[in-house]
Amino acid sequence: MGMTISEKILADHAGLEKVVPGQLINAKLDIVLANDITAPVAIDEFEKVGADSVFDKSRICLVPDHFTPNKDIKSAEQVNRLRKFSKKYELENFFEIGRMGIEHVLLPEQGIVGPGDLIIGADSHTCTYGALGAFATGVGSTDMAAGMITGEAWFKVPESIKFVYNGKLPKWVSGKDLILYTIGQIGVDGARYMAMEFTGEAIDEMSMDGRFTMSNMAIEAGAKAGLIAPDETTLAYVEGRTKRPYKVYQSDADAKYAAVYEWDVSELEPQVAFPHLPENTRGISEVGNVPIDQVVIGSCTNGRIEDLRVAAEILKGKKVADGVRTLVFPGTQEVYLQAMREGLFEIFVTAGVAVSTPTCGPCLGGHMGILAKGERAISTTNRNFVGRMGSPESEVYLASPAVAAASAVLGRIGSPEEVM
Repeated sequence: MGMTISEKILADHAGLEKVVPGQLINAKLDIVLANDITAPVAIDEFEKVGADSVFDKSRICLVPDHFTPNKDIKSAEQVNRLRKFSKKYELENFFEIGRMGIEHVLLPEQGIVGPGDLIIGADSHTCTYGALGAFATGVGSTDMAAGMITGEAWFKVPESIKFVYNGKLPKWVSGKDLILYTIGQIGVDGARYMAMEFTGEAIDEMSMDGRFTMSNMAIEAGAKAGLIAPDETTLAYVEGRTKRPYKVYQSDADAKYAAVYEWDVSELEPQVAFPHLPENTRGISEVGNVPIDQVVIGSCTNGRIEDLRVAAEILKGKKVADGVRTLVFPGTQEVYLQAMREGLFEIFVTAGVAVSTPTCGPCLGGHMGILAKGERAISTTNRNFVGRMGSPESEVYLASPAVAAASAVLGRIGSPEEVM
């Protein structure tokens, strides 16, 4: 019996010829990551055990992105803790304001993560890097501290689920729609502690930006990781970008899967996830009349240049509806600069959109876009739990940048085809 891509990566990093689901292993890590919320807890644990060095100063990444730019004294102190720790241990990858970005957009862009890597991050959306063919997963701050000290972590080898998407995606249907549809089909616990493996014609033709979006939301199905095997698109992306040698893994033809799902997506509609779970998905034709107060375009899910281009294409020459606040958050400084060079910001500002520096702010209800009681937002972020973006009596609907931009113009949740 062969192995899946996940099993191969874990086996190699554990120094084993073969692993099987359920097996407990200790494996060497390529990258250890944390942000301004999770790193201070990890630093506390690091210091509590009396550690006086990190395993590799080039392989630890601290990215202040959640409450940055700092929203208050407490958040400023949190980031200062990261800054001092990074200076003390000469960490090469501390990303200061003006250089930083949203961590899961930033690390692939900067070539810090690559195919075949084993990555842990004290943030649940670390699974984003699976789009490169890496095994990347979120951990708690204590495991992150141990990773910083030893360069290793323990894992229970997960089972894998294979998803095969046949056919070409229609106009205005993206990776966000595909992953929302998938979560809608299997539920938020449908891949619990499993590795999701995305394959098929629709994936083969998808850009890296779309692939990152899909892997990013694997955790929303309860998954340990969400992987796409490297192909020409992947290798073109990492060529000249990735800072370390990488290894390409592919699943064996006789690899064992806990389940295989196969869908024809050639007629898939844009999807919208209704409150208060990402599994509450509907096709855009089934949404009905849902007025909105706020639109958020960005985040680690959809803050890449392709996402901003789609939003700008829809908003060009139009105005945001009266009474609708529309916010755009580029994922990194590089995305910000590219969007500026392409004239996207002029389109946004002319349409009545506010453009922000890179931050996770509104996604977690942190700052820069909080909802009041009774307000409703449509957002390209990844979660719509009760109170996720502000008041527990507000509502968050999840969608693609195309649907979000169209909804900003309409003043209600609607399709791009209604405004184009």
